Amino acid sequence: MALKSLVLVLGFAVAIVSAAEYRRPPPRNSLSRSLVKELDDVDSTSPQQVHISLSGENNMRISWITSDPTPAVVYYGTSPGANTFSANGSTNQYKYLLYKSGEIHNAIIGPLNRNTVYYYRCGSTSSPELSFKTPPSTFPIKFSVLGDPGQTEWTKTTLDHISKSDYDVLLLPGDLSYADFYQPLWDTFGQLVQPLASARPWMVTHGNHEIEKIPVVRREKFTSYNARWVMPYEESGSSSNLYYSFEVAGVHVIMLGSYADFGPDSDQYRWLQSDLGKVDRSKTPWLIAVVHAPWYSSNEAHQGEYESVGMKKAMEDLLYKARVDAVFAGHVHAYERFVRVYKDEANECGPVYINIGDGGNREGLASRYMDPQPKVSGFREPSFGHGQLLVVNATHALWSWHRNDDDVAVASDHIWLTSLLSVSNCS
Repeated sequence: MALKSLVLVLGFAVAIVSAAEYRRPPPRNSLSRSLVKELDDVDSTSPQQVHISLSGENNMRISWITSDPTPAVVYYGTSPGANTFSANGSTNQYKYLLYKSGEIHNAIIGPLNRNTVYYYRCGSTSSPELSFKTPPSTFPIKFSVLGDPGQTEWTKTTLDHISKSDYDVLLLPGDLSYADFYQPLWDTFGQLVQPLASARPWMVTHGNHEIEKIPVVRREKFTSYNARWVMPYEESGSSSNLYYSFEVAGVHVIMLGSYADFGPDSDQYRWLQSDLGKVDRSKTPWLIAVVHAPWYSSNEAHQGEYESVGMKKAMEDLLYKARVDAVFAGHVHAYERFVRVYKDEANECGPVYINIGDGGNREGLASRYMDPQPKVSGFREPSFGHGQLLVVNATHALWSWHRNDDDVAVASDHIWLTSLLSVSNCS
């Protein structure tokens, strides 16, 4: 029988189940065919693939797509049916070989009140009404963390669990749609995540599956990603949508780009130095980073890749000296949590590294780990799932990982984190 213990934490139960005794369920099918049918049924002027993201201190970016040209305008207010405010935005399209995207609209609305539900319509006052809730202005705040989701039945299970978690902001460390050059899969992915991504801000960074470069035929990288998922890079002083930062409710979040130049002479490196230099830990006592290719991993998958080894060599010192509390990564399709570590050794002033590339993608799980398990690896398991980071106050946060076969209230791994700002030896 599996070893189980029940712990009461902040009013809900956390069950801890031995990873060694857990039987992983079989693979599940892709959802793309049914999602294509849903898209075929959408009116050509009706907004689809709606998602929102934070844009500066009190603003929200609303993004959506229509098949035919429509106004890039958002009507919004704090009451159902109300159109108290409106904001005009911009529209763009892109071509990829024989594919031509729909009309991609972006509009920034605000200033908005914190911790408030807003109702909004995209394009016209007659379009379907949606709603979102703005994050709180201070603690507590909950992040959901979703890596490498793709669009399979496992993905749907993950999204169903996340929808029940009452989160404020979602962090996604790359590899979104797994379109891999086949552009309609970007559309089906947008349709799949709309129920969640239109209701809470999704803050994403890119992964290797977003590159979509074809030698000789197509030189441009990240065309689809940059057109569809615009993040607040300009607001954070970045010159590229591939890396940026934002602040919310006492947390400074750095979204790094594994597949953008990251050496000491690169724009990303200089931007990171500058961004870390601006962090005010009295205002944001928590400092976390998100990247696609993990700097630490004991899984056999993706070992020795330049995007992991090279970026770690270039930037680990910057994050360590800034006292980054945690680093979330994807890429490896399994879960693993490390202790606080720096230069491959346990270090009480280093970040906690967490790999969570297990959202449900079609490539399956990375099931083989190195043996023996490194001392700095605290917990590892090749299962699909998602993570939750509940930042309770300026000093303590609860991290929990939820595997997909369990109810969302049950965590297979959890740990209390203490902000490095409050650790006397590290401040």
